[in-house]
Amino acid sequence: MRMHPKETRAAKRAANLSVSAELLDQARELDINLSATLEAALQGEVRARRRQQWLEDNREAIATYNARIERDGVAGDHVRAFKARA
Repeated sequence: MRMHPKETRAAKRAANLSVSAELLDQARELDINLSATLEAALQGEVRARRRQQWLEDNREAIATYNARIERDGVAGDHVRAFKARA
């Protein structure tokens, strides 16, 4: 039986970290779930950095592809029924 991605739980691991005392007090006062908030923020940061790394790793190939498209166009340009925007 396949499990829905939301039903699977990643293993959790405790982590020690330091946070501004004032910020921590404010978060607790507002009943902010620190673990969930940090996990969401880390997911966003990891995703952004992986995207940046992928773009950097593939920068040359992307530039080469874009130059070829600029020079030769894309397949099917001759049968396209609409005009491309400049």
